[in-house]
Amino acid sequence: MQRYESLPPQFYLQDLAAITGRVCELRANPHQAEADRAARSWFNQISVYDDRKKSKFLDYGKFDLFATLSFPDADCIHLETCIMFFLWAFSTDDLSDEGDLQSKPDAVQAGHDISVSVYTNADGSRPQYPYAAMLYDLLTRFRGTSTIGAYHRFIRAFEAWSSSQVTQSRNRSQDRMPSVDEFILMRRATIGGALVEAMIEYSLDLDLPDIVFENPIIKAMSDATTDLMTWPNDLCSFNKEQSDGDYQNLVFCIMHERDVGLQEAINILTEMLNERVNDYVKFKSQLPSFGVDVDAELERYLHALENFVQGTVLWYYLSPRYFRGVDVTNRENLVVPLFEKGAF
Repeated sequence: MQRYESLPPQFYLQDLAAITGRVCELRANPHQAEADRAARSWFNQISVYDDRKKSKFLDYGKFDLFATLSFPDADCIHLETCIMFFLWAFSTDDLSDEGDLQSKPDAVQAGHDISVSVYTNADGSRPQYPYAAMLYDLLTRFRGTSTIGAYHRFIRAFEAWSSSQVTQSRNRSQDRMPSVDEFILMRRATIGGALVEAMIEYSLDLDLPDIVFENPIIKAMSDATTDLMTWPNDLCSFNKEQSDGDYQNLVFCIMHERDVGLQEAINILTEMLNERVNDYVKFKSQLPSFGVDVDAELERYLHALENFVQGTVLWYYLSPRYFRGVDVTNRENLVVPLFEKGAF
């Protein structure tokens, strides 16, 4: 990807939270501190990082803030599990995104196989492999209060997400740039949108039948909300990823496919985000009825999903993971200086 080694010294971002805020409400959970203490105590017992790297991971991640903004109605115990979910998901994602396995698809596949054994071998003990051990603990808590349907949706989502990590690692190893359409489909898996949806069910102990998630309008709304989380992520994480030499980003895909510069690609993706909000509004207006009781649960679910989207987009700005040293107080036409190579 030598053609992307020379980029402008800065770029501009519109207020992405204002765009998604047209349909998504921002709220906060009051149990942040208590849930974070418990989740950190658990994570400290997992041998994922040395002390220095663990401090950086936690301080830059602000995963307690992420969960607080994304699961505003969860009680303290469920919020603790949601923070654990982020700690597991982001440390696992970083392993293939920027860690030793970034361009080693066979090693990523081996880790995937170990994690799959957590739920396929019902009588198995807690694995030694730390990423699988975290998943083991997470699923144990998930099964404690979730419906069978939500649990199975989480498992299917994990398999799609973990398999997508293998695909993305293979693309990196081959220096392959997917098409925009192909990348959008892959990113719906790598962002873990279906995992998030299952966690939302768990966080509120919702009881929704499978028929709801099989409905084409619900599926279309799911794709839309996943894109509303994913496309701002690619815009906000672009700077970090270009610094890492990671070109598996929708901005780069647009630059490559449309033969445009960085700022024009950012503008194109921002307009795509605007249109995706319009799509969501249209789909929501076409929502079918599943009966009084199910409709009430579905309303809670969709409101929680919208809360998650807005909390996620705001967290992108507030986490030093993406905007280290950048003042994000005023997000309108934000000037973002390009990080030097290897800055992270």
